[in-house]
Amino acid sequence: MHDMSAPAVHHHAPPTSFIRKHVFSLDHKVIGKQYYDMALVAAIIGMILSWIMRIHLAWTNAAIPGLQLLSKTGAPGGVLTPEYYLQLMTMHGTIMVFFVLTTAPFAAFGNFFLPIQVGAEDMPFPHFNMMSFWVTFTGFIVLLASFFVSDGPTLGGWTQYAPLNAVGAIAGPGQGMGVILWMASIALFCVGQLLGSLNFIPTTLDLRTKGMSLMRLPLTTWAWFITSCMGLTAFAVLMPACILAILDHVAGTSFFVPSNLVISDQLQQHSGGSTLLWQHLFWFFGHPEVYIAIIPGIGIVSHILITNMRRPLLSHRVIIYSMGALAVLSYMVYGHHMFVSGMNPYSALAFSFPTLIITIPATIIVLIQIFSLYGSKLRINSASLFALGFISMFVSGGVSGFFLAQPSIDIMLHATYFVVGHFHMVMAVAAMFGIFAGTYFWAPKMFGRMMNETLGKIHFWLSFVGAYCIFMPFHYLGIVGNVRRYSVFVDDYLQPLLPVHKFITVAALLTGAAQAIFLYNLIHTRFWGKPASDNPWEGTSLEWSTTTPPPFDNWGGKLPVVYHDPYQYGVESSVGDYVMQASPEQVKTENDEQ
Repeated sequence: MHDMSAPAVHHHAPPTSFIRKHVFSLDHKVIGKQYYDMALVAAIIGMILSWIMRIHLAWTNAAIPGLQLLSKTGAPGGVLTPEYYLQLMTMHGTIMVFFVLTTAPFAAFGNFFLPIQVGAEDMPFPHFNMMSFWVTFTGFIVLLASFFVSDGPTLGGWTQYAPLNAVGAIAGPGQGMGVILWMASIALFCVGQLLGSLNFIPTTLDLRTKGMSLMRLPLTTWAWFITSCMGLTAFAVLMPACILAILDHVAGTSFFVPSNLVISDQLQQHSGGSTLLWQHLFWFFGHPEVYIAIIPGIGIVSHILITNMRRPLLSHRVIIYSMGALAVLSYMVYGHHMFVSGMNPYSALAFSFPTLIITIPATIIVLIQIFSLYGSKLRINSASLFALGFISMFVSGGVSGFFLAQPSIDIMLHATYFVVGHFHMVMAVAAMFGIFAGTYFWAPKMFGRMMNETLGKIHFWLSFVGAYCIFMPFHYLGIVGNVRRYSVFVDDYLQPLLPVHKFITVAALLTGAAQAIFLYNLIHTRFWGKPASDNPWEGTSLEWSTTTPPPFDNWGGKLPVVYHDPYQYGVESSVGDYVMQASPEQVKTENDEQ
């Protein structure tokens, strides 16, 4: 299990001070934990914001104790104003999309495990890696700071459509300094993710240990590598878009302010820009962002299922090619977010067709995962349950994407809760289930202790049932015309929908409360959990070949040599039904992909 024969080349010396070891660390494992902890805090904040919104939607005049302390004008007496509802909605979406769904599955798990899975001792640019976290963390603090400026955070939604994002305070609360802080935060986030991607790509290509060919890389490594390639392009587009929006505020430019724009009977002085330019720049990032959140989840779930099925998937290569196809096609379909923008029908058709095509690689991945389960003796644990839950959510949310791919149908549904239900299930909940699966699976290696399986299974079932109770009714609300972004339902045709909203709110409160089980389990595990062995799941990839937790240089001075593909299960060996990648032992049914 511990066949170490290749000498390691140290990139940097072990830390000697508390600051260098735990704060400004160059160790990819510490940086991965920092990303994870930041995402955990962001998820708690984002969930609390969603609670506040749901309570207001179900009981419009209900006072939420203490909310007035956050904003006296936005929540006088603890009751949300319509503007402050939109401000909280914006912050909820922004925090969850950027600082949770992107950060945890990609930056956190990828930082910790990608170098280990390729047999490296660290990233090639450790100082860049450290900077990537602290720049991202600074962006998070800047975003939260917008809560405390005079008129609060921006109300433009997580998409920040122009010209609302460019004309300043005249557009409403938070549209002055709130927008500037939002744009600065996301620009910093983009810089952090670009620095991270610049580490992930050379680590995968150049630091693979002896014997580790590309097709011997685990599916998780492939997922992180593909995602980092996407990030280089996607975040490089969003960052200058944010800078241009800031210039519209502080430098008198008009990149996103059209001619003859009148707001509150005032003709805007600066003009000549394009509101659609922002949509093109944002969604060229925004749709790949969906897969930046999902592809790491696909890799994590596949990796976990293989380990618990005790046999490989039907095709290792097809999963890799399909993830690559998702990455490429994600840039070709971004225009389906703009069907209601007055797009030329021929352009709409050009975006509609690849939107349907992109379902093919996604379907192939899901079918391989499901058919691989047939006949297997799946080990039922918290990680495998959340992996199955990921597939369920991804399929349930993805099916509604067929409707939205048709311009004629999307025009009717785009401004409704149907879209909200779709992207929450296919992106938010599925990605969160991938994060939970990865946490239960890798916690022993990250923290050296086992998480409580009983609490984990309770957490799964409450979250699984709760997620369906929350987001499936969104689709029904959308079909009957429930408009999204409304803070109250006063129209006659919306009044009968209030019982559904109350049901969703109760489900959201209970499901959110169930996450306390996970939080307790995680904190208890990190400090008092049962000590974990080096390979508690009897896995074969390289992270299970090193000690628990891994040493500073991952391998104790010598790099492993790889002899097999990452998933040698269902074989006869000296240790059981599997052979480690770093074990020189030969097996009769070896299926080694060279």
